Amino acid sequence: MMELFKGQAERFQTDIRYGWATKVDFTGPVHKVWMDEGKVEIHADTVIIATGASAKWLGLPSEQKYRSIGGVSACAVCDGFFYRGKDVAIVGAGDTAAEEATYLAKLCKKVYMIVRKGEMRASKAMQHRVLNTANIEVLYHSETKEVLGDDSGVTGAIVHNSKTGEDRKLDIYGFFVAIGHKPNTDIFKGWIDMDEAGYIKTIPGTSKTNIEGVFAVGDAQDKIYRQAVTAAGSGCMGALDAERYLASKGH
Repeated sequence: MMELFKGQAERFQTDIRYGWATKVDFTGPVHKVWMDEGKVEIHADTVIIATGASAKWLGLPSEQKYRSIGGVSACAVCDGFFYRGKDVAIVGAGDTAAEEATYLAKLCKKVYMIVRKGEMRASKAMQHRVLNTANIEVLYHSETKEVLGDDSGVTGAIVHNSKTGEDRKLDIYGFFVAIGHKPNTDIFKGWIDMDEAGYIKTIPGTSKTNIEGVFAVGDAQDKIYRQAVTAAGSGCMGALDAERYLASKGH
């Protein structure tokens, strides 16, 4: 699909380049973006920021191994269907983890919710939903020591209880991590208005930032929905906003 998108863009004479953007200068009116440690400098009348956000992980080697083989995911809404009728675990204690746990509970036979402390950070309403869902078992004071599996994917996890000092083996087929996301917006700090987590602020209903001619779309500015379809929709908004901005400047 991405190759089809690329082909369509090239038919409209889009100059497609590959590289890492490492620095920007939005003093304008012409915006500057440097790529590959300053080796390439690009000037543009408009910039659309679509750098997305990265899921936070536990940092376990086994976790990363089964991200590639299968069974470890940071998106229950995306991948929960593959574990219909099976036992799974989810790590996290906030609203997102609680929401994803209750979502998984509708699909899966059993959901283990692994919580590092003795209580959840989620709102009282979300905690109530979790605690009143029969097939969710909350494991407090618990941390994952290792994700287990074979060539077919995840088959279990070892969870350590910091209060009792005991290890427990969970027989699971899906391991979900819901400990937050980090927007990939560091290079824009000092130029673009952001919230405390680094998500770019946009004028409601638009992709416009506080810098004229600079637009932000997708997960770089969306901390609520974070889905491919919503990111694609906001990408369309960014393209339309940029086109209208250029037209207003006589381009």
